[in-house]
Amino acid sequence: MRDPKFSILKALAIMLVVLSHAGISGWLFNFVFIFHVPAFFLCAGYFFNTRYLTDERTFLLHRAKKLYVPFLKWSVAFLLLHNVFFWCGLLSESYGNAQGGVMHPYTLHQMGQHLWSIVFNMSGYDQFLGGAFWFFRALLLASIGFLLLFKLLRRSPRFQTDKQAGWGLLIIGLLLTTWKVADGITVTGVAQGGYRELMGMTLMAAGFLLRQYRVAELLSWRWAAPAGAVLLLASFFFPSAMAWNPSFTQFISLPVPAVAGFIVLLYAAYWLDRLGGFVKQGLVYIGEHTLHIFAFHLLAFKLVSAIKVQALGLPWEAVGSHPVVHEDASNVLWILLYLLVGVGLPLLWLEAYKRITPHISINQDQAIDFALMVGQKVIRGLFIVGRALFRLAVETWKAFVQGIKDILAASSTKDE
Repeated sequence: MRDPKFSILKALAIMLVVLSHAGISGWLFNFVFIFHVPAFFLCAGYFFNTRYLTDERTFLLHRAKKLYVPFLKWSVAFLLLHNVFFWCGLLSESYGNAQGGVMHPYTLHQMGQHLWSIVFNMSGYDQFLGGAFWFFRALLLASIGFLLLFKLLRRSPRFQTDKQAGWGLLIIGLLLTTWKVADGITVTGVAQGGYRELMGMTLMAAGFLLRQYRVAELLSWRWAAPAGAVLLLASFFFPSAMAWNPSFTQFISLPVPAVAGFIVLLYAAYWLDRLGGFVKQGLVYIGEHTLHIFAFHLLAFKLVSAIKVQALGLPWEAVGSHPVVHEDASNVLWILLYLLVGVGLPLLWLEAYKRITPHISINQDQAIDFALMVGQKVIRGLFIVGRALFRLAVETWKAFVQGIKDILAASSTKDE
């Protein structure tokens, strides 16, 4: 069983992710963005098991099941509902993000293009309601790159211990990311150019190294206090984030403060774990369901936006503002309400789903019979349509041939 401190750490990190989208600004905005998403990559590296170096299939299947499959089904669901969201006002062509960008309903061709990008490139997702979905792709590709690079390093006698391999992974990750940012390289085939994936792989290496140096076991205020100081200084003087197109300064300003933020979160999780009770239980539950909050907190925000629109007397179309209604954006009460609903509502949906599905579940034989029935009907329908098209083609050909005969008969010189 995983240490509950890390579930609490992930809960704190996902709450900061939701907070970062809830309308905060200024110093707090810079502070949160430095380490809230990097914490998840550091966790992934921290818990990487070296047995996967000889069992790649299990690792890849596990990652695909936990990242690609949820991304696929949730992205496709949002795609199918995209125009419905415009019809009910959750998206708007008049109200958009703070920079004035808006979205539009999709044509059938555009939906097909988005579907293709979702399936084969893990892009094409809804940029407003699914704006955090880049995380699924970045963590999946970073994990695959981390595994492959680790296996390559193991072939060298210089990287036979886990610490040696960890340092090798970190240095290579930093060098590759530096090359990408400094020279403006685009990682071919990776949406948004690949910076997040390379930085994610680098942060995984840092997390793996923290495990080798037993940071969780040795953590005390002597580690947490300097880490907190580094994080504060960075938020004031070198703010950064895992944006897809950072400047070189933003890139070099991220890794060290991100690790510092991870240490601060782990120290906070240590004390919250000791409190026990419902606080610990609630945070552990949140930490075990972070992907659902990642996926649905921006959609959940629309409930608060609807309330805010009514309270401020704004037109209903303003609900489509992204990610929050921008009027009175710095109001602390609205920010806290967005935070509460953004975390709580996706978990309520999840619990409702868990309670409902057992009552409508079908066994394997029923599923097979249903699939066979649907298949038979589809085949029968295709046969009927095909037969009709064949008959139409035959009749069209007969009419064409008869028309040619009539023309030749009319132009014949025998009658003359």
